[in-house]
Amino acid sequence: MTVSSDQDRSEEAGLPAPPADGPGLFGDAPPPPAPPAVADATPAAPYRVLARKYRPTTFDDLIGQETTVRILRNAFALGRVAHAFMLTGVRGVGKTTTARIIARALNCTGPDGKGGPTADPCGVCPNCVAILADRHPDVLEMDAASRTGVDDVREIIEATRFRPMQGRMKVFIIDEVHMLSRNAFNALLKTLEEPPAQVTFIFATTELRKVPVTVLSRCQTFALRRVPQVELAAHFDRVARAENVTFTPDALALIARAADGSVRDGLSLLDQAIAQGTLDGEGGTDAAPIGLDLVAGMLGLADRGLVFDLLDAVLEGRPERALAITGDVYERGGDLGVMLGDVLELVHTVSRLKAIPALRDNPEMPEAERRRGSALAERVPVPVLGRTWQMLLKGVAEVEQAPDRRQAAEMVLIRLCYVADLPPPGDVVRRVLGQDASAMPMQVSGGSAPLTGGGVQAGLSPGVAPGPDGGGGTIRMVANGGVRVDAAPQHAADIGRVVETPLAPSPRTWRETVALVSGRDAMLHGHLFHAVHLVAFAPPLITIRVERNSLPGLARRLETFLREMTGDATWQVRQSEEEGEATIAEQGAEIIELHRAQAEAHPLVQAVLAVFPTARLGAVTDHALDDYGLPPEELALETLAPDLEFAPLDADLVEEDDLDADDFA
Repeated sequence: MTVSSDQDRSEEAGLPAPPADGPGLFGDAPPPPAPPAVADATPAAPYRVLARKYRPTTFDDLIGQETTVRILRNAFALGRVAHAFMLTGVRGVGKTTTARIIARALNCTGPDGKGGPTADPCGVCPNCVAILADRHPDVLEMDAASRTGVDDVREIIEATRFRPMQGRMKVFIIDEVHMLSRNAFNALLKTLEEPPAQVTFIFATTELRKVPVTVLSRCQTFALRRVPQVELAAHFDRVARAENVTFTPDALALIARAADGSVRDGLSLLDQAIAQGTLDGEGGTDAAPIGLDLVAGMLGLADRGLVFDLLDAVLEGRPERALAITGDVYERGGDLGVMLGDVLELVHTVSRLKAIPALRDNPEMPEAERRRGSALAERVPVPVLGRTWQMLLKGVAEVEQAPDRRQAAEMVLIRLCYVADLPPPGDVVRRVLGQDASAMPMQVSGGSAPLTGGGVQAGLSPGVAPGPDGGGGTIRMVANGGVRVDAAPQHAADIGRVVETPLAPSPRTWRETVALVSGRDAMLHGHLFHAVHLVAFAPPLITIRVERNSLPGLARRLETFLREMTGDATWQVRQSEEEGEATIAEQGAEIIELHRAQAEAHPLVQAVLAVFPTARLGAVTDHALDDYGLPPEELALETLAPDLEFAPLDADLVEEDDLDADDFA
């Protein structure tokens, strides 16, 4: 039996033969096989991001962690390597990288295969190569964020019972260890405290406070700090040059600032900037370097100069200029919420420059901050900066919650511009008092320079004695909104004079007695001030009434105190059931209410309340009074007429009809 071809059958049937290159019965013929590959051609390796490509492999490659590196190097040199480490710090500072370097240092055998643990792993021995390739059987990494249970920890505990298969030490690296459950931590405690000799634990966490103290006490803790911006910018410059890309210093500084101390975050931003810059024809060795504008646009940030311009417009009260800047930023695709955050950061920078003038010469600070920030620090006072900070801080939160971020950001800026036009408290007082008023020492908001006002009497209390210049006390508006009355200052020779005597003088009044106790017996003084009513004071005999539930044995305690302090053994303190006077605290409260009423009736206070109708008068303090809020007792005695004679207490009353009219002629 023979099988004829399609062409033979077509010729026998009288039909034309199909073309040799035409489609077959079941469709097109398969494509011809590809030519054999050239022997020396290799497939292209997949791209590795910069954060992985330039991951440190030795302690010398770690940046910004000098303290940790020094301690670990000394530990390997002395042979005092701990069995458990706790590495903590923000994301991207090198916790897991440091753990892998420690694992290599523990298992390195050197190029000859005979080396021991070293702080400088060779990188060519089988253990170093396997650990670098993440395939070493004795270096096990676990992510505690996804494996948080007791069963996962039990697997580790079981693995510690076996000796290493290839290396010298079994190393267990547990990342984000704070995510383990409480039971998982408890299951790990015993093994962590007494691990086998060939086992080392290395933990990494960003939340050290969430790790139980029982675990921390079994580990050596290393806090990896944020990498400074100057070191980050220098590191990014080296990486960019290794990739044959160039950046301007301002662009690298902006990337370093956006990285916020994280090397990994910064390398990710650098990778993105390289991709965008080289696509636009920048950054190459022969092209212009990648500049600040391109990086700022990539990060969604406004130009630093625009941020300074916006802050200037806000502080000068120019809303049209501020809204024009925000409109420009919005048209360019910038986020106005991020822009407000930039302004908030700039206010903080200016405040630091004002508080620490030496920062103006700090090379770590960019040129724009040093130049324009210093000018703002010279021009803007601290209260204005503090007010701007508070309003921006609340405004940023409002932008995050608002349905339209642009509208919310513009409303915040309009409010800031309006506040900039408000006069300071000193100008308000000047306007209330009038510019041509007589001079009056005045102090606003506690600590500002004396102002000139006038038209009012200095003293609000009849107990304020006139000073040497004829004026009494001065009115002071304190920070809490109250009005304070200061007595005239003492003579300079009397200020700070301290008289040291072995025994205290005998008190002449009940108030002096209570003041003598003050500072020496706090509990006794408190009860004398609040719960004791004076019935009679006739030294050396004092009669008092003590309220119920007061200090037990108060009278005896006061008597002993007076005898010891004055050296007079004749003092006696007796208790009585008579009503007596009000307590010193009650008397002081009455004086306070009296001064408050006088202050409310004062013309200056009424003028202020007329300008600010919603304001309320705060506490009124008269510094002419003593520590108990009462007029000085010496003043009351001095104001009495020296030639005034009093009738004896047992004298009979005289009727008006019995008086002789000649006595009043």
